[in-house]
Amino acid sequence: MGVVGANGAGKSTMMKMITGDEKADSGSIQIGETVKLVTVGQDRMESLNDDKSAFDEITDGLDEIVLGGSSVSSRAYCSWFGLQGALQQSKIRDLSGGERNRVLLAKMVKSGGNVLLLDEPTNDLDSETIRSLEEALLEFAGCAVIVSHDRYMLDKVCTHILAFEDDSKLHWFQGNWAEYEEDRKKRLGEFTPKRVKYAPIVV
Repeated sequence: MGVVGANGAGKSTMMKMITGDEKADSGSIQIGETVKLVTVGQDRMESLNDDKSAFDEITDGLDEIVLGGSSVSSRAYCSWFGLQGALQQSKIRDLSGGERNRVLLAKMVKSGGNVLLLDEPTNDLDSETIRSLEEALLEFAGCAVIVSHDRYMLDKVCTHILAFEDDSKLHWFQGNWAEYEEDRKKRLGEFTPKRVKYAPIVV
C-alpha cells in the first residue's frame, strides 16, 4: 500500500501512531495478534552501529541465517545486496551512504516481519539499491505500507493507494499510482501540490 499526499498532511505521523511512537488525538489503533511490524523510517541511519562490520550488523556474526524456514549462507546472503568480499568486513562508519542503505535493506528483509512500515525508503539510495529494494518488496510475502514521493516505485510495487487529499481527507484506492492519479483527475481535476498549513502557535 502506497501512502501519498502533500508534505505536512500527516503521513509520517500516521506511521508513528501505528508503531506507538505517537498517540492519536482520538479513536484507537488495533494491531493484530499475528502482526510483526518492521519499521524503516527517515532516520534509519541512526539504527546502525558504526563500530560493527557490515557482516556482523546484518548477520549478528552467524555463518548461516534463516529465511522463510530455510538456512542460507550469511556471506552469500550479504552478496545478494551488493556487499561482497572485503566490503563485508568494512566498518559501518567507513561505508558510503548507498552501502549503508544496502545493509539496512538486508537487515529488513531478514527480520522475519510480516508487515513493513517504510517511510520514504528510497531517500538517499543509489539506483542499484532502489532496484534491489523494489525486487525485495515484490518478492516479500507479507504486507508493506510505503510512504513515498517516488511515483515510479509506487507504480511498480503498490496494489493499493491511501491518499491524503485536500485538507488531509483520506481516500482509499485499489490500484497503483498511475491508476490512482487518473482516478483523482476524474474526481477532483488537475492537482497542484501544496503544503498543508496549520494555525500559528500562540504563546
